Amino acid sequence: MSHTVRFRGAGAGTVIGCTLLVTALGAGLTACSSDSESLSARPYDAADRISFNAPTGSGKKADPDKPLEVSATGDDRITDVTAMDATGRYVTGELAADGSRWHSTSPLAANAHYTVRVSTEGEDGAPGRKVLDFDTTKPTAKKALDVTFGPKTGEYGVGQPITADLSQPVRDKAQRALVERSLQVDSVPGVAGAWYWVNDKQLHYRPKEYWPTHATIQVRSNLEGVKISDRLRGGTGKPLKITTGDQIIAVTDAATHSMKVYKNGAVIKEIPITTGKPGFETRNGVKVILGKEYFVRMRGTTVGIAEGTSDSYDLPVYYATRVTWSGEYVHAAPWSVGSQGAANVSHGCTGMSTGNAEWFFNTVREGDIVQVVNSNGQEMTPFDNGFGDWNVPWEKWRGGSALMAGTPDTQRPEDMARLQPTAL
Repeated sequence: MSHTVRFRGAGAGTVIGCTLLVTALGAGLTACSSDSESLSARPYDAADRISFNAPTGSGKKADPDKPLEVSATGDDRITDVTAMDATGRYVTGELAADGSRWHSTSPLAANAHYTVRVSTEGEDGAPGRKVLDFDTTKPTAKKALDVTFGPKTGEYGVGQPITADLSQPVRDKAQRALVERSLQVDSVPGVAGAWYWVNDKQLHYRPKEYWPTHATIQVRSNLEGVKISDRLRGGTGKPLKITTGDQIIAVTDAATHSMKVYKNGAVIKEIPITTGKPGFETRNGVKVILGKEYFVRMRGTTVGIAEGTSDSYDLPVYYATRVTWSGEYVHAAPWSVGSQGAANVSHGCTGMSTGNAEWFFNTVREGDIVQVVNSNGQEMTPFDNGFGDWNVPWEKWRGGSALMAGTPDTQRPEDMARLQPTAL
């Protein structure tokens, strides 16, 4: 509530400040002007004051591989250019410091329709406007780079990463930057985040900290039709929308044999547990819940334990919450109740009573966090055994981005893409 009030107050203050500024400027203009044309006068048609390098005639189409250029003629200068295709994708560009020329800095899409709005200013300060439309030719590349986002649409915990699986490998750094810039993630409330190239065909996206509670996250690809290489253009990508619930973090302490479950920062339950015994120690680190299975048959042979040996097992397990692909769960272990809270006797899973396992199973969801501390086990790996993304320090995570590596922590990809005046 208090956050909302502060936000609304700040916004209202901004609006009032802008209104006062406009009023003050208007008063100044009235006092200083006589019968000269006001800056608020109707803009003139600037068609004969600008030149444009794309064909606008019927049936004529532009080459999407060539940059878009708009130039001013005579004494006029360009003050703003907005180029957007029919799907709402903007074209970034650079404007010369003297306003003489604007050119695109991001590639155009093939087989697309563009609308370009140009604002100019005459020698006397009078504003000019011109709207131009053009189409681009069909793609010639034979391969398409399709994108599949994950997870599925739904509600998740605050630790859920976003994944992007590519249909073709992308290895070149410049091509990776182009792809990454076209994969758009928007969240409400807004948070800083970055993509990380796991390999040539997969990226993961996460914020600096966990997602906010009750957030809405929307993901889309703006790659369709965009040239990536001579033989590869952007293909399809179905948009994704997920939401987050309350923040649920379960901290498993292997030394004290207990788990504390936090909801939005407050402890809601403390559970006696057992974790991995010597030789089978539970992995340390932050893990993201991958799924829940009411019943799982667990056998030692699936993790390399020979049948018939002293460590072999074949057990029916209930209320199993998975945290790694290799078979680490939080689950009911009625056979070890006597050791729970006192000793570590499992083969790597976190065991608890059936009642506590049922409560845990019903409390958590995919994307919630299970963090193991004080275990003698190995560290949770980032990508090959579930979602260990949160074990990567933020600075190293940013280094895995083709856009963010080597940039200040305060800089975001959307800031880098804005139109910036430059001397050409």
